[in-house]
Amino acid sequence: MPKRVPEETKQRAFRLVLDHLEEYPNLSSTCESVSARLGFGAESLRRWVRQAQIDGVSAKG
Repeated sequence: MPKRVPEETKQRAFRLVLDHLEEYPNLSSTCESVSARLGFGAESLRRWVRQAQIDGVSAKG
């Protein structure tokens, strides 16, 4: 069963991805780097970021 990641951790990861997006060629590469540092899957992080973008969530909120 997949482990549940706290919403606070997801938001922190989302902000890190947005902060470092310009340093990588694409979203997937950014998510791979950030997720490796935080200890969860890159694909999960990419989905969270995509969903946040769809929902219109900014890095600040």
